[in-house]
Amino acid sequence: MQCQTVLPGTECTFWGKNGCSFEGSSCQQIVEQCEGCARVVEGSIGKVCSVAPAPARKWAVNICNFATHQKVEKKVVEQRINPLKASKRGGH
Repeated sequence: MQCQTVLPGTECTFWGKNGCSFEGSSCQQIVEQCEGCARVVEGSIGKVCSVAPAPARKWAVNICNFATHQKVEKKVVEQRINPLKASKRGGH
């Protein structure tokens, strides 16, 4: 259904027959880490996330999985291979 409070006219999974079913009956404003993200939009209460109704929860543990302005760095660890074991495996 479409939101009628914070982002009127946009699709919202929390909007139902009885209004907004999210905590506090409204989306929450973005946190500092959200600045620069492409998903931040201007709502009736200020800047809000167009995907997550509670941005602070997304950043509580680690990086937000919806963030477009930050990337997760992957660590590449090169392992040393024992040549004796490698030669035994190659003979299948």
